[in-house]
Amino acid sequence: MSLSTLADQIGAICVAVKPLFLLLEAHGLAADRLHADDTTVPLLAKLKTSVARIWDYVRDDRPFGGPAPPVALCYYSSDRRGEHPRAHLAGYTGILQVDRYAGFNALFAEGWADKPMTRANCWVHARREFFKLVDIRQQLKRNKKKGTAPLISPLATEALEIIDRLFVIERDINGKPSAERLAVRQELSAPIVAELEAWMHETRSKLSRHDAVAKAIAYLQNDWAGFTTFLADGRICLSNNAAERQLRSVARGRKAWLFVGSDRGGQRAAMMFSLFGTARLNDVDPLAWFTDVLARIADIPQNRLHELLPWHWKAAQQQAAEEIAA
Repeated sequence: MSLSTLADQIGAICVAVKPLFLLLEAHGLAADRLHADDTTVPLLAKLKTSVARIWDYVRDDRPFGGPAPPVALCYYSSDRRGEHPRAHLAGYTGILQVDRYAGFNALFAEGWADKPMTRANCWVHARREFFKLVDIRQQLKRNKKKGTAPLISPLATEALEIIDRLFVIERDINGKPSAERLAVRQELSAPIVAELEAWMHETRSKLSRHDAVAKAIAYLQNDWAGFTTFLADGRICLSNNAAERQLRSVARGRKAWLFVGSDRGGQRAAMMFSLFGTARLNDVDPLAWFTDVLARIADIPQNRLHELLPWHWKAAQQQAAEEIAA
């Protein structure tokens, strides 16, 4: 079959399942907290490929014991301008877990909808800035051509030891109710954050602003409020890994399908990433679920369309299996 025929078939499928995607979107954007991230995707252009983007927004309430099913929403854009997340999240005013990409900044400013979002920065990104200074393997790769020896920064090691104590606490309270998580953080995490803040202030005062450790400290200090919001709300996670995990399928796929052929192709791909990503988050076999969806969606009444959502579909399949077993 020709590529154009296959693309047309995917286009027809996207039209058929768009009502289901809209239900997923409504469920995702009703969350109190969302994870947001983006990654590059090559876009076929004349004599070259340009750099487009896949954005993802993940609702996953499981870390604080929430009962709502998880959802992954993906969108495509031909560039990385901040207007895209503003359009995706128009009217959303909850908690947004992000990295420090400046394109998200407008979402946290006064005048956004009826109130600005609450920003929760990713501690994994902050930790990574220090980890680069003690990671011998990566330094060897970067310095191979230069012939320089790797250096382990004792100051970066100190910072990592403090930050890692926060992650140990988070592992112990993962899945607990938000009130319990908040109480533990106020008792155990807050003193560690205060210790880190004092260490950063003292250490940075002794370093050149061009020093690598000083730059890693600045990454935290330049938006310290965004990094410490987790101490005031048990629903917030310490990392943005939920969004980053969903983009792995995009990163892996780039080596197989190489690029999207057009903006329309990118939009179709984003919808497929949303549907299959949500299925995986709910421990549903994407192939089995989507095969059944395509067989039923044309005939199912609109007021029963929600039955095809992955979590409802999974429950129905389990109930049918139990009835057969009985």
